Amino acid sequence: MVGRQSRFVVLGLYLHIPFCSSICNYCNFNRGLFDGPLKTRYVAALQQDILRAGRGEPVDTIYFGGGTPSLLEPAEIAALIDDCRSVFDVEPGAEVTVETNPETASVPRLTGFREAGVNRLSFGVQSFQDSELARLGRVHSSARARDAVAEARAAGFDNVSLDLMMWLPGQSVEDWTGNVRALLEVGPEHVSFYLLELYPNAPLKDDMARAGWSQAPDEDAAAMYLEGLAILDTAGYRQYEISNACVPDRASRHNMKYWTDGEWHGFGCGAHSTRHGVRWQNVSATSEYIARIDAHASAVADRRRLTPAERVEEAMFTGLRLTQGVDVEAVGRRYGVDVWGRFGAGLAPFLDRSLLLREGSRIRLSREGMLVANEVMQIFV
Repeated sequence: MVGRQSRFVVLGLYLHIPFCSSICNYCNFNRGLFDGPLKTRYVAALQQDILRAGRGEPVDTIYFGGGTPSLLEPAEIAALIDDCRSVFDVEPGAEVTVETNPETASVPRLTGFREAGVNRLSFGVQSFQDSELARLGRVHSSARARDAVAEARAAGFDNVSLDLMMWLPGQSVEDWTGNVRALLEVGPEHVSFYLLELYPNAPLKDDMARAGWSQAPDEDAAAMYLEGLAILDTAGYRQYEISNACVPDRASRHNMKYWTDGEWHGFGCGAHSTRHGVRWQNVSATSEYIARIDAHASAVADRRRLTPAERVEEAMFTGLRLTQGVDVEAVGRRYGVDVWGRFGAGLAPFLDRSLLLREGSRIRLSREGMLVANEVMQIFV
């Protein structure tokens, strides 16, 4: 029976802010252009959504994602954090993250966020080369990105994460490793690195066709990944997830909930939640979300209870994203299943090739195995 062994769960809270000052040509997130009056109405709706949902449950992370949450005023961020604290039991040392774009940063603004209760910033830098930023439709420059990190330090932040993207149009292995070295020069505590994924209707695809840009061969993408990680290793960063590395004790506590079979409550348009084996998603349109909250109606567009099989599968494939891997026996006890009996035959070829490593009750991907992670994950879906 699912849930045979009860667990004490501390929630994460996710607050979606769907506004951007410009729309990047590769982005497929739930977002729209900034509209001041609409933003004011949205924040008010978000506050009401939070206040109606809280039941005093323990919380140790709050994450403002988007979009560009740093387009909110510090007073608005403060009000939302205060609402979370008023209805949830937010731990004193909770991690509170705001995703931030370099062009929205300034010392006064970031100081305001810090005073509001934010203690972690995640900057969407993507590249330290102006030509690459232009191809992505980013409005900041590499110099502005460097300045933004310096401004974060001046505002008192000691937990800063930077996002970088690899396998960009026209990008070589040397270009990518140059970006990684540039990141080390500004010294963030955390780095997230992603392969560019082109969704079917991305304007960037048309830009690439018109300009004759192409992505490097797959083997170069693999070299980017491995060489970038080797540089981070040498600099003292610890890879802890397929696409994330940090200095000691600076892993994203909020994102770890997604990878360790945790639970979270999402607020805002398009936000997802997972609680007690139930998953739901709010309506995606900003205006519809506001209208539903204003009408004291549910913002949920889709809700379903995960099947026992789905919960086991998710615990396995999300856990395998972590460098520490997943404790197969613990998952088996939690959900009352024989995990090896169910998936062992599919995993065997990867174990034989040392792409997957078995260490006691745990299995984990080797670094080379992370290059074929999608193939491994197919066993669980």
